[in-house]
Parts: sequence; C-alpha cells; structure tokens
Amino acid sequence: MPQYLNRIAEDLVQAKLENYWWGFELVAYALYDKRNVYLFNHPKFSNNPQCTYHILSWDIQFTGDTMILYEEYPTAIVNLDSYKDYEDIYSVLIHELFHGYQYIKDEKRFPDEMMGITYPLSQQNVELRNQERTNLYLALLEHNIIKKKHYLHTFIALREKRTAKFEKYITYEKLIETIEGPAWYVEFRAYSEKTSKDCDSVLTKYGQQLINKYESTSSIRRSCYSSGLFICLLLNELSPGWMESFFDSDETLYELLVQQTGDYMGNSIADVKISSETVEVLDFAIKKRWGYFEKFNQQAGIHLYIEGEITAVSFDPMNIIPLEDRLLHKSFIKVRMNNEDFLIQQPVIAHINDGIHNINKLHLIVENKPIENIDSLIIDGVGVIKGRYKKQENMLHVLI
Repeated sequence: MPQYLNRIAEDLVQAKLENYWWGFELVAYALYDKRNVYLFNHPKFSNNPQCTYHILSWDIQFTGDTMILYEEYPTAIVNLDSYKDYEDIYSVLIHELFHGYQYIKDEKRFPDEMMGITYPLSQQNVELRNQERTNLYLALLEHNIIKKKHYLHTFIALREKRTAKFEKYITYEKLIETIEGPAWYVEFRAYSEKTSKDCDSVLTKYGQQLINKYESTSSIRRSCYSSGLFICLLLNELSPGWMESFFDSDETLYELLVQQTGDYMGNSIADVKISSETVEVLDFAIKKRWGYFEKFNQQAGIHLYIEGEITAVSFDPMNIIPLEDRLLHKSFIKVRMNNEDFLIQQPVIAHINDGIHNINKLHLIVENKPIENIDSLIIDGVGVIKGRYKKQENMLHVLI
C-alpha cells in the first residue's frame, strides 16, 4: 500500500484549505498507481465512517494529474508514480482540488484552447511579452512602492500594446492566467508549507517559468501559470480580501490587477526594437518543436498510421506540441474511431484538419507487432482497430 495516504487525509481539513484560498471547499480526490485507485471523500463511497478511502482497480479514467468527473462528481486525481516527495504529491493534489472547487463554483472563464495551437511566435509579440513578464516579476520582488508602481505600470502598458495587435491571443493568455494562476497559487502555498526550502527558493522554483525567456516562449500555455500566480501574489498586496468576490466576477486576474494600479498611460510604450536575444529565443522555440517531432520519428518500433474520420475526445493541452498541421500529444489522447473510444497512452502525432478535434491521420509507434485479422488489427495498449490495412517494411497503414 502506498505511503502518505493517511497523512494526506489528515492534512486535507477545511481549515487548512481556507488558509490557502478563502472559501476553498474539498471535493473528491484520488491517488493512484498502476494497479489501484485510492478514492477519498466521494459521495458514492461515504457511507462507511470507518473507511478513510475506498480502493478501486485502476482503469483508464485515471490518467494524468487533473480533475475528472468520476461518477458525475468532481474528483481531483494524482499519479503517485510521478512523484517521490510528499510536498510534491500534496501540493499538486491541492492544485487539482482547486480545479474541482472551480467546478462547483461554476467557473466559466475558460480559454479557447485552439488559440494555443495557432499562437503567433512573431518577433514583436515575443519581444514585448518577455519584457512584460520581466516587469511583472520585478514588481512582486520590489519593496519600494514608487518603483513597484513603475514596474506594474510598465507591465500593463506592454500588455496593452500587445493587445492592440494580438487581442484574441492575449485574451487566451489572460484566461489561462485566471484558471491556472489561482490553482498554481494554492499549490505554491501548499508546497511552501510542506517543504524545508526557504521562501526565496520556493519563489524561484515557481517563478522560473516567468523569467526564463526560452522556456516561457517554448511553452506558452504553461508559462501563463506563473504569470497568473504572480498576479495573485500582487493582488494579495494591493487588495487584501480580493479572493472573496473572485468567483462572483467575470473579470480576469489581469483586469482585477489593472483596477488596483491606477493610471498606466504615463508608461506608454514606443515601437520596440527586436533584440538579438529575442531572435535567439524564437529560433530556440522553433527548433525545439522540430526536435520533438524528430525524436518521435527516430523511435524504434513499428510505425502505425491510422487514417480516416477521427475525433479527439480528450487530451492534455499542456502537453501538446504544434507544428504546421500536426500536433504531437506527448502524454495521451483519447480518440473516437468507428463510434468507439480509444485511449492512447503514449506519444502520438495527430494530423488535424479544421480544428484541434478533427483528425484525419494518427501516427504512433508501437513496440509489439499488431495481430492481423482479415478486417482489423489488434494493437497492444490501444485495442481492436477495424479497417483495411497494408504493410510496408516496418510501417502499417490502416484506413478506417
């Protein structure tokens, strides 16, 4: 039996949750490994007061670290095999529990994930964005109120300049900040409480994605977690109690911050000069994308191509690499083919057409040779794929 299960239950009391976020309510949660699921606080299994958790056999519903609707009830799930230290398991669980809390609070400020796939890595956008993030970081660290306001006003002016040209993509960023920033904030608070590291070390750990220009440009979606976190921390300083009305508002975290900072127009931004570093950052980000696809194609095994009408049912947007008309799903994807759902728990390239959910070809690499039938293939770890197929050296093409 995994360690930490009883400790988790003891730590997750209402008073502690409310110390992380005003009004934070506990939903169901599950810790799982390759064999079992340890389910806590679920209304379907809450009849036995002597049982802290209910043990289930693992199934495909429990994939990744996320929030799912298990038996139609919000349930935070965390993979125990992904972490070694208690502070990591606990803080990530708090993060996912907050997404469950967002669900019961009927949060609606979600981004259009398609914007992340088509996000423009232009020189002007990247130059302004990285300047913007530096000013946000400095604003939190600065103790002098005049200098703090200067950094804040510059941050806002830079973002408004980007908005004038890239509005729908800046909206995408602001909405990710609003959904994921608070979840990272409670994770940050929980990790700070459990770790032996000092406050500066923890802030550095969580702020790295904010100030590392190469990583934040390569991972646009994830980089918004840290900007959202820093906005939360600044709102704590500028407007104590702001959390109490957060779920009653339609405004983004960024808009709440703007309301607390006064006039920023004195920091209007002239045309920016593209730095040599920005050129290097962009080159790094694009080469990194190509590198993921090249590494995928160099894997040993049988290259399997499935072509036809395929629909993406669920996936992890944080672990998608876009390149032209292809998406590399690094962790998993659930797809619907021939009116059946298939969970593919390995890297897979999806060739898309008119939207992230519309796939015309899947490319995966399998270790074991599929079992061939007259009108189908049995693929280890995927299932039975019905359709016509043809073989060519170490490749299999299936037409569904």
